[in-house]
Amino acid sequence: MRWSNGSGPATFASSRIFLERAVILSRGPVLHVPLAEIEAMEEEEEDDAASVNPTLQAAERETILRALRDAKGVIGGPGGAAERLGLKRTTLNSKMKKLGIARGDYM
Repeated sequence: MRWSNGSGPATFASSRIFLERAVILSRGPVLHVPLAEIEAMEEEEEDDAASVNPTLQAAERETILRALRDAKGVIGGPGGAAERLGLKRTTLNSKMKKLGIARGDYM
């Protein structure tokens, strides 16, 4: 769950419910957080964000494709698309996967 991103009553309520559940299910003095649930919640948030604002997703895709074309298909390293976008190579790879960008899309 992205604790630092998002705001508002829904995010706070979801976080509170999640933590209450972790406290109830934990035994002893150590809080055990179900990581699988956190990952599932992150996926739901990504799906919600994509469905709420498809134009933002399309704009992000086009920006990445333009950077990849400008970098002649180089993703990482000096002059690569990741550097041009101000991202880590691994972050750019993750975004490309999420947006369904394949090599044939920019080469």
